[in-house]
Formats: sequence, structure tokens, C-alpha cells
Amino acid sequence: MSSGPGIPDNATSTKPTGMDLSFSVGFFFSFRLFIMLLSVRVLGTDPQAGVEATLFLNFFLLAVVSFYSLGGTRLTFGSMLQLWSNRWVLFFLLFSGCSLMWSSTASLPAAIAFWCAMVADVAIVALLLRTDPVTEVASSLMKGFVWGACCISVIAWIMPAQSDLRLGDEELLGPNQIGYICAFAIFLAQYLIHRKEGHWGLPALFLGVTLLRSLSKTTILAFLLSEAFLLVSDRSIGRKTKVLLVTTAIFIVVAFRGLLESYYEVYLNAGNQAETLTGRIGIWAVILEAALEQPWIGHGFHSMWKVIPAFGEFEARHAQNELLQQFYTYGVVGIGMLAGLYGSFYWQIRRLPRGPMKTFALSLLIFVLVRGLAESEPFDFLLPLWAILLISLLVDHTLAVHSATPTSVLSDKEQLAPQNKRAYS
Repeated sequence: MSSGPGIPDNATSTKPTGMDLSFSVGFFFSFRLFIMLLSVRVLGTDPQAGVEATLFLNFFLLAVVSFYSLGGTRLTFGSMLQLWSNRWVLFFLLFSGCSLMWSSTASLPAAIAFWCAMVADVAIVALLLRTDPVTEVASSLMKGFVWGACCISVIAWIMPAQSDLRLGDEELLGPNQIGYICAFAIFLAQYLIHRKEGHWGLPALFLGVTLLRSLSKTTILAFLLSEAFLLVSDRSIGRKTKVLLVTTAIFIVVAFRGLLESYYEVYLNAGNQAETLTGRIGIWAVILEAALEQPWIGHGFHSMWKVIPAFGEFEARHAQNELLQQFYTYGVVGIGMLAGLYGSFYWQIRRLPRGPMKTFALSLLIFVLVRGLAESEPFDFLLPLWAILLISLLVDHTLAVHSATPTSVLSDKEQLAPQNKRAYS
């Protein structure tokens, strides 16, 4: 019996179309990064129309999933909230919604729309998990996310490089966002590889090359540190495989040596621009000073864009540091929510038996924490709320399976592929 919500799980779903729906949701979660860009550059619309199209698709997916989930349920919302990490997700959504009442946002209607979209993301995943087996929902959603990231990567390679040689668009899309989607998708592909859900090695390799090509420094550093932890800790990966992975990574870096040297020269001559360490320190100082003006409950949701003065040609949408972002937006309460969310998530992971599932979750958390030193999101956490909900229930399912199975019998493969076991009696 699991201490969290017992999750019944069968090998086959009574609604096979739900897996297609989960795949579509995962694809949208990653590919939506490019919807506004394609709308502007291909269809010739203005950026606002691209944002509106993304929001429309978000709410349309919520409507489709809501209709699909009518009827029988496998898991109640109350049982999901037995996990502390999910309680923190709900608390964050409620508090951020309340903060709209005192937000110093430049556009309250836009802030309400973005908040509703963030809630919709969580609701979509919760409804899918309420209807279908957690392992099947997770696998299908991850597959969709990985393929969406691959499509993004293809488009990013086709696009002209920016003036600093990095991937992206000078006005509409930065390389850090592309790098993050690629890195996050690689983690999901690794999960699928361990579950033997298909051949995900080549997509992961392609995403890894795109991550390096993005030249997103913080994301690359965070990814390397978290992957080093994964390779050292995961005993299910053979020594030959580890050597092959390290050798491949070194070969790719050597192949991009010329590009890396050219970018280094550009970076050294960038002065105090926002992408440099000097520029970021300047941004941190300004945002910290503003945050101290309302230290208890912060400036509210979506209160930075076009509110914080521009740094030359650069307008900050977020604080470039996750702790500072939460402090500016929600004050001391924000710091508490950040600690509570990641702390409860870590505590749940810590209870897992040693194996691939625990290593996967810990390495993903390390990636997010390291990246959070110099990056943040304007609305969500670096580890999205929908992903925390999904992975926390996946972890709880693994704990339930392990508690019902003798330790001597449970193998690493069973920890990541528990589809044929009951989560509780």
C-alpha cells in the first residue's frame, strides 16, 4: 500500500484513443514554443495574433480532454492531492491567481489569459491521469513532447542564425528557450529508453546536438552536470554504453569546435549585454531593488514585462534567476512556495528505492536547480507544474509497486515498467 494515492494501473487502457490524446498534449506542450514565431514569420501576422493562437489551442485542448474524461475515473482529484508536491501545485495556482488583484502588470487581461493557460496545462494533465493509467499517460505524453521538440529542432536548424551565431530569432525567440526544450525532451527520451518504449536513441542524439548548437550556456552546463550524475548513479546502464555516450559527446564537441571558438569571441566582445554575466548581475540588482519594495506578497502575476525598465534594447520578461523571480513576483510567500514545491518533490523522490526511476527524477531535479541559478520562467517554474503533477504520480505509482513486491524480486526494469502490476490490493 502506498502512502500516497494508490494508483490502479492495467496493461491496457479501456480508452485507447486517450493515448493519442496524451501524445497530442505532449506534442503541443513542446511545439507551442514556435507557434507565435511561425505565425509571424510564415503567415505574416503580428506577435499578438500568434500568442492568441497559442492560447486558443491551449484552451481547445482543455475542452477536448474535458469531454474525453467524462464518465468513469481511475483516479480522483482528492487522491492526487494526497501528495504534498501536488498540494503545493494547487496552492501556487491559487495564490498566483489571487495575486492578480494586486499585480502591477502592464495588461491585466493578458495576465488573466496567461494565468488561465497555466491552469489549463495542469488541468489537462490531471484529467488525463484521472481517466487513464498513469504509466500509459506518462509514456504517450512524453513521446509527443519528444517529437514536438524534434520538430522544433528541425525548424531551428533551418532558420538563419542570430547575429551572435546562436539559434533562434533576434526579436521573437531566444536560444535559451530552444535549448531548454531540447534538454527537457532528452530526459523524457531517456525515461522512454529505460522503459523500452521504442527506439529513442537517435531522437535523443539529435536533440543533444541541437542543444549544443543553441549555445545556451546555462542550459548546457546544467544538462552536463545532471547527466554526469545520471551516468554515475544509474547501474542499469552498462559500462560500454557509458563509454560510448561519453565518447560520442566528446566527438560532437570537437566537431563544433570552430563554432564554439567563434561564439566565444563574440561573447567576449559583448560587453555588458544581458546575455553576459556582467549584464545578468545588472538585471539581478535592478529586480532585487524592485522586489524589496513589496517583500511580503510581491508585485503579482505577470508584473515584470514592460514594467521593469528596459536594459538598453533588452526588456526583461523574467528575473534570470528562479529564486529572485519568485521573490519579485510573490515576495516571501514566493520563496516559501519554491522551497515547498521542490522540497516536497525531492522528499518524494528520496523515498524511491535505488534504480533508474530515482536516478531519472533526481537528475531532472538537479538540471532544474542548476539552471535556475541563471534562468527562470515568466509565469511557471522551470520544472513546469504539469510535469511535477505527472512525475509525482509516476513516482508514487513506482513506490506502490515496490511496496507490493519483495525487494529481492524487483528489478531495475520493473521499477520503470510496472504496467503489469497492481499498485494496491
